[in-house]
Amino acid sequence: MTRLDNMADYFAAEPMRVSAWLRLPLIGLIVLLGSDPNIQMWHNGVYYGVLAAYTLSAVVWVGIAVRGQVADWVAPAATSADIAAVVMLCLASGAGNTELLPVFFLLPVSVAFQERPAITAILGIITAVAYFGILVYYIADGNLERIPGDEYVTWAALLWLTVFTTGMCFVLKRRSARVVQLVHIREQLVLESMRADERRNREVAERLHDGPLQNLLAARLRIEEVLERQSDPVLTAVHSSLRETAAELRGAVSSLHPQVLIELGLTAAIRELARQHTARGIVDVSTAVEEVGSPPAQPLVYRAAKELLTNAVKHGRAKNIRVELSSRRCWLTLVVTDDGRGFDPRDLVLSVADGHIGLASLTVPIEAAGGAVTITSAPGAGTRVSVTAPADMAA
Repeated sequence: MTRLDNMADYFAAEPMRVSAWLRLPLIGLIVLLGSDPNIQMWHNGVYYGVLAAYTLSAVVWVGIAVRGQVADWVAPAATSADIAAVVMLCLASGAGNTELLPVFFLLPVSVAFQERPAITAILGIITAVAYFGILVYYIADGNLERIPGDEYVTWAALLWLTVFTTGMCFVLKRRSARVVQLVHIREQLVLESMRADERRNREVAERLHDGPLQNLLAARLRIEEVLERQSDPVLTAVHSSLRETAAELRGAVSSLHPQVLIELGLTAAIRELARQHTARGIVDVSTAVEEVGSPPAQPLVYRAAKELLTNAVKHGRAKNIRVELSSRRCWLTLVVTDDGRGFDPRDLVLSVADGHIGLASLTVPIEAAGGAVTITSAPGAGTRVSVTAPADMAA
């Protein structure tokens, strides 16, 4: 199951959780409607027995709904149980407690947000039939001579409510599908943007490597040949500068187009990034990274790791940094923790206004890809940045 499938399931599961919680005040309303001491129950024990069982099942259902995903059939089954419970309560209370009948109008609404128009229509029709059946039962039992005319209007209103909730359910389903589609399109655009950046960086890296870097190396070799024949302090200084410049240029080429990321994947690339920072002798970088392969989002996460390490050293003045990488259910999570100076996260807005867009340039593409960046920091307390990105971005 892909992450976009999980998103669609979330749109369907959230109304189930909400309706599970709303079922509890509905039961409270039923209790109030049946609490009038003047009401003569037909079967007092059955009424309160059904009410107790209904309450217990509602509490259990809340526990199931809030724990996570449930099977598709569970929500319609729960609403069917609602209908059965209300019918049994009406039968047990008798015609003397017709105050329970309006509860039937609440049942179609409870399934309107499930994004299943056919099921909403079926349950709405069952509710309307049950409502009319209760009235027929009251007549058959001798408590009503005939169905009052206004009850036909009420029953017609219940049928109209069924049509309305079914139509609303259909609209909500189309909107949810559109949201998922837009997320998919947005991720495709982000991915294409990353690929364009990769192509551009690769071209620049190749030009630097095949042009200026080779010229520097050639010049250095010529100077070395001259120095082998005669010593010259000026040429020695120039040779040293050329060597340092060539090393910096190699680093720039590697930064623009990290070969280890392409050949070995994200995990190895982050380990190498940590090793490079540690080798400079300024900071100690430890890693706890899982093997995640080469997901489509690896350039995005690698860029985030690089930016966060640079910020921790340059701005945070950190001495120790820990980098963690994990993969859970179609999501990549990168966590970078340092013992640096820390800062007030609220100052990020002011930093962007002043032209410092380091973290902003990290946050925008991550969020555009459907991920999230969480920053935890305080002055003098170090910084912890968690980056969550979709591993299965649209390919």
